[in-house]
Amino acid sequence: MSNTLVLVVVVVVIVIVALALLAFVLLRQKKRAGLRQRFGPEYDRTVEQSEKRRDAERDLQQRAERRNELDVRPLDPRQRDMFAAEWRITQEEFVDRPGEAVRSAHALVERVIRERGYPVEDSEQMTRDLSVDHAHVISEYRSARQISELSERNQATTEQLRQAMVHYRSLFAELLDDEDPASRSDAGAPDDGRGGRR
Repeated sequence: MSNTLVLVVVVVVIVIVALALLAFVLLRQKKRAGLRQRFGPEYDRTVEQSEKRRDAERDLQQRAERRNELDVRPLDPRQRDMFAAEWRITQEEFVDRPGEAVRSAHALVERVIRERGYPVEDSEQMTRDLSVDHAHVISEYRSARQISELSERNQATTEQLRQAMVHYRSLFAELLDDEDPASRSDAGAPDDGRGGRR
């Protein structure tokens, strides 16, 4: 083999390897962009809590695959109206019994989650499942649960309880009608005790 032929073969091999690496990098970037778009702030949270970005992205991909296996369904109009009426009662309860209202809100949100088809037996797994469809409000739900735990130990302030209601409301509104996010408003935010909304 002549030196020219060897050089041509080496150059061709280098070009093929470079193109393969470029395709791999582009595919990975596309996958990362898709996960970022789908999970929003939950993507950043998961990456921050993971030692490696690749592990975090694998975790998010597994969440999405698990979610695809669930039979998640919208509420029918009758159910939606019933749950909305229960929320209004729970919200009114906040003025006189904020701790009890937060417990009621937690239980109501969990009932809606169950009715939509998400498993609720393991609260951490339930949150991971919800993060696939409700990534932009799942951090609020986590905050609400933390405040609920404080409330159970009688360590939550009234302002924290009010925040828990606001946080629960965010997920509740999406669960009730996640087909049309543009129709959501904070009209259901709890009364701040002075006649105003959050």
